[in-house]
Amino acid sequence: MLTDKMTKTPTILLIYTGGTIGMIKDYKTGALRTFNFEKLLKRIPEINLLKCAIKSISLEEPIDSSNMNTSNWIVISEIIENNYEKFDGFVVLHGSDTMSYTASAISFMFENLSKPIIFTGSQLPIGDLRTDAKENLITSIEIASSQEDGNPIISEVCLYFEYKLYRANRTTKINAEHFQAFTSPNFPPLGESGVHLKFNKQLIYKPTIIKPLKVRKRLDNNLAILKIFPGITKTVVESILSSKGLKGVILETFGSGNAPTENWFVNLLKKALKKGIQIINVTQCVSGSVIMGQYETSVELQNIGIISGFDITTESALAKLMYLLGENIPKNKFKSLFETSLRGEITEVE
Repeated sequence: MLTDKMTKTPTILLIYTGGTIGMIKDYKTGALRTFNFEKLLKRIPEINLLKCAIKSISLEEPIDSSNMNTSNWIVISEIIENNYEKFDGFVVLHGSDTMSYTASAISFMFENLSKPIIFTGSQLPIGDLRTDAKENLITSIEIASSQEDGNPIISEVCLYFEYKLYRANRTTKINAEHFQAFTSPNFPPLGESGVHLKFNKQLIYKPTIIKPLKVRKRLDNNLAILKIFPGITKTVVESILSSKGLKGVILETFGSGNAPTENWFVNLLKKALKKGIQIINVTQCVSGSVIMGQYETSVELQNIGIISGFDITTESALAKLMYLLGENIPKNKFKSLFETSLRGEITEVE
């Protein structure tokens, strides 16, 4: 027997934040500029063939993704929060350069999410002859509106680009020119678009109990990313770790979490830890995991209490750190909580 829920047409809210997908080329100068968002929809008449009802909202001032910040993330989260009960899914159009950062942040900000939030964008403006914008947008809307037995197939924050649907907090941008701009180095795609739209349902997060949505908007951005390199000096490390107001550091190390064993380096880390600064060990490698203690060059990091990021991306680690610092987690619980998968952002070892 079909219920009203199963026969109801899905409603999707399209949120335009800015980015290449909503730009048009000035053929006199060759520069890209933003244009009216309503005109963007008129350029894709195929949207009318989708089996869903679409409404759209645009930020008053479209934002180039290079200018994205935590305040913008809160604005995006509030748009979704204020419309959460009115729509069955959300598609966020965003510039590709910082999309993984924003999408990761939104994944942590939304607790008890039971509806799809799909981020997408494009490498070329929608008016270009060979644009990837139409396919990315149309398929993202189709994904957001996909249901089974009246319930959404996707109930997490995702990123769709060039025929692949990824868990958002697993993604990183890998190419500035190719249409295949993103990858998910340590977790398989949740779905793929070809002749048919196929979902890898065994990988998709499914809430067992539907709880009230909570949106966590307290983000602390007093952070730094410290990338280790051969020949890094004490002066550089010390200047970063002694930055006024610093509360957290993403330490990008070599290989499986290795770093210099020189006394000055370890002592500076110890000093920072004593000041209450949270330090997360994340690998510089595109894929793979931090395994502290596997080599002598990471044993000391483990001994002094550096937090392992395991196979988390730098983008996701940054977003997670902002989120947890904003929640004022007690110092004695912070390490264990960061090393726990909260939104599927790390692979938990059984």
